[in-house]
Amino acid sequence: MGIISWIILGLLAGAIAKFLLPGRDPGGFIGTTLIGVAGAFIGGWISSRWLDHPIAKDFYDGTTWAAAIGGSLVLLVAYRILFGNSRN
Repeated sequence: MGIISWIILGLLAGAIAKFLLPGRDPGGFIGTTLIGVAGAFIGGWISSRWLDHPIAKDFYDGTTWAAAIGGSLVLLVAYRILFGNSRN
């Protein structure tokens, strides 16, 4: 997969992560999608580096999607913990 595919996957993973963790986010829609892109990269890197499960070159691979969504969820939770009270 190329960089454009990871960005598209990250945008979709960010939207899915936002759906799974509803509520007010400090960054809004743009922040959530950027977290999704970063989560896709980080989730894919962790999956291939430490979990010894290389990411497939196919966009529709379930493991690739799980890694991207998992990375997005982790980053979204961390973002809410660090910056959650800034919108009060």
